[in-house]
Amino acid sequence: MSPSDPLTVLQDSLRGAPIIWKGEYPYFIHPISDGIPRMEADVLRATCDLIVEMVDWSEIDLIVTVEAMGLPLLAAVGDATGKPTVVIRKRSYGMEGEVRVDVSTGYSQSTAYINDIKPGERLLVVDDVISTGGTLEPLLEALEGMGAVLQDVVVAIEKGEGRERLARERPNWPIRTLACIDIVDGRVEIIG
Repeated sequence: MSPSDPLTVLQDSLRGAPIIWKGEYPYFIHPISDGIPRMEADVLRATCDLIVEMVDWSEIDLIVTVEAMGLPLLAAVGDATGKPTVVIRKRSYGMEGEVRVDVSTGYSQSTAYINDIKPGERLLVVDDVISTGGTLEPLLEALEGMGAVLQDVVVAIEKGEGRERLARERPNWPIRTLACIDIVDGRVEIIG
């Protein structure tokens, strides 16, 4: 692969990412998942290009993400494809039909609010990272409960067992990831 290959660009950006500990949870810091350190334009472009290339856009009506770190991907992919976008927010707007969802990550709990999703809409859900699946699982359940079609789910970075667990428990959910990592001896390693 050449250095300009989008997957190589994303993987190279992950190597050497700083690691911090939140209690017992090792947390890697990367511009796609945290907004720091600074994001080089080629990393966002490469991640966007990978998503755009892998999705069948004739099957997508709407692109959805959860704030906050899904926003750069949502904006880039929406711009590249011309598809409309919706952000699942972490505060209530009280709009008609708003759905409240409790989510839990490996180190925190929060509430998200879904608005402006119509029954039958075919969704692409994009997200920055999946670790435990504690954020993605309740959101996907809620979207299905609203009558949306989970046409595709693409997560930029996979760390941990969350995607594999969801694949076993919910095989109808089309969850795919771009780069799979592990933290080994305090460093990010690319898997697979």
